[in-house]
Amino acid sequence: MELLVPKEKMNDTPLNFVRRLGYAEHHDRHATAPSFTRRAARDFFPRYHLYYDERPEGLMLKLHLDQKKPSYEGSSAHSGDYDGSAVEREIGRIKGLLGI
Repeated sequence: MELLVPKEKMNDTPLNFVRRLGYAEHHDRHATAPSFTRRAARDFFPRYHLYYDERPEGLMLKLHLDQKKPSYEGSSAHSGDYDGSAVEREIGRIKGLLGI
């Protein structure tokens, strides 16, 4: 799921902005772009996984929910939800923090 955050709502660098939303940097040696995670429960999974793209009009957040870790070593595939009620609630939480 995607959410465009207008520039006037950010008031910070993209990195600091996503940190203020409660996300921590996620280091994946296979990734081509920085990503961030936020736990959805006490355990490491499920977790929200966020990417962003800087655009002239603002920051495009791309969010999904990782249900579990990859099934086998060397695989980057995982069980992820790209929409659904949990992802919608997290988008709603972010919108609430921003007053959107």
